[in-house]
Amino acid sequence: MTWVSLAFFVAAAIIVARIYFKLRNIRDNKQESWDAKIIEQLRAKGYAPFNEYKVDFFMALPDESACQAVRSRLEAEGFSIDAKPMTEKTDLAYSLHASKSMRLIVPDMQAMSERLTTLAAEFGGRYDGWTA
Repeated sequence: MTWVSLAFFVAAAIIVARIYFKLRNIRDNKQESWDAKIIEQLRAKGYAPFNEYKVDFFMALPDESACQAVRSRLEAEGFSIDAKPMTEKTDLAYSLHASKSMRLIVPDMQAMSERLTTLAAEFGGRYDGWTA
């Protein structure tokens, strides 16, 4: 009798684990990143995946020194930079616009967004996304 009970509980645990992992995979597949959604929309408009396009990236930074530090790093990587003080009063007083020609490939753009998010946070700022 105990072997039957043990086999039942093991089988039940396996079934519950399979259901859990299947549901997690379904949830992860539905949660596309913002980058993937934008690229999908651009491709629907005719953007070719292997052509290079001018991509504009946007950040908000707290002060001029943070803006200069980010500018220096990005210019060293071939970005064109435009930075200016914000006209309205905010905690993040500077706007930085960086542009670079690149291909619109989902993993590359996700990596770039992650990297720019980290860079902006390092200087007390915020990465606001990109457009092409």
